[in-house]
Amino acid sequence: MRAILFGGGLALLFSLLGTRVAINLFTKWGYGQEIRDDGPTSHHTKRGTPTMGGVVIILATVVGYFGALLITQTVPSASALLLLFLFVGMGLVGFLDDYIKISKQRSLGLRSKAKMIGQTLIAVVFGVLALSHWLEDGDGVTPASQKISFLRDIGWLALPMVVAVLLIWFIIVATSNGVNLTDGLDGLATGACTMVFGAYMLVNIWQNNQSCAVENTALCYDVRDPLDLAIVAAALTGACFGFLWWNAPPAAIFMGDTGSLSLGGALAGLAILTRTELLLIVLGGLFLIETLSVMLQVGYFKLTRGKRIFRMAPLHHHFEMLGWEQVTVVIRFWIITGLCVAAGLGIFYAEWVARL
Repeated sequence: MRAILFGGGLALLFSLLGTRVAINLFTKWGYGQEIRDDGPTSHHTKRGTPTMGGVVIILATVVGYFGALLITQTVPSASALLLLFLFVGMGLVGFLDDYIKISKQRSLGLRSKAKMIGQTLIAVVFGVLALSHWLEDGDGVTPASQKISFLRDIGWLALPMVVAVLLIWFIIVATSNGVNLTDGLDGLATGACTMVFGAYMLVNIWQNNQSCAVENTALCYDVRDPLDLAIVAAALTGACFGFLWWNAPPAAIFMGDTGSLSLGGALAGLAILTRTELLLIVLGGLFLIETLSVMLQVGYFKLTRGKRIFRMAPLHHHFEMLGWEQVTVVIRFWIITGLCVAAGLGIFYAEWVARL
């Protein structure tokens, strides 16, 4: 359990100090954010704010995790390494997108097709490895499962290998893009991700204490390496907390697609590896709401040939257009995330209690 504290603490410290360094360097190098012309006019003042801060979040998480293992003299697990592969891989896709925006001085980076290809490649490799028998532990448990899961695997919903990989791909792409859509106001996505990663840290700690590897009962969780996943979740929480210090309104730096895609990938990876895929819908309810607002807006616009449901999508921009202050939107959306996290953890614990 000491490793969880070390992982979170080291990532927090690295992110808090490293982001200050990144702000200075990115400003010196001219790595400023380009703003969409069709966005809220209040955002035009943000043009030139340093971006690609997600690089610091990624480095802080990796340093926090491996630093914790070094201090506690622990060997990394297959599940944690897979999660970090997904996290860094999705971050690389986002980095390419951000770099194109900066180098070409435009608000659009990678074309949507190229971005989808990159996300798909990382997601499919992760899915195949996570389901592979090569990565079984001594009890024959693979990092991921071919069964659909809510609070644990649903026994009668086993999927063929190809379908299971497709489901994993969908979860990863949908979640990473959901966080990307949410990252439109100072601190919004960072604060929301901090809460959800904190929730997954608690889920992993509980799963470790009730692991089937320790005592195989009806109450146990058949999850591989839950303690190591808790260390990664703690490092992610600490890294987001440290970054939020500088990303809170008014933001001194943006995470960019480097941060939003990597954090979304990590959330999806935690849901898959902890066998709580459907629970992510509750814990990450804000990301679902933001994504649905865009889907509804685009669909309604096409069906009605120009009419809109919202003044602007994603949803946080709608409230901005209604005259809400940016900080008001952010805080209220954080409250929604907090309620979603409380509901998700409550459901998770209630299911265990109901089995007693």
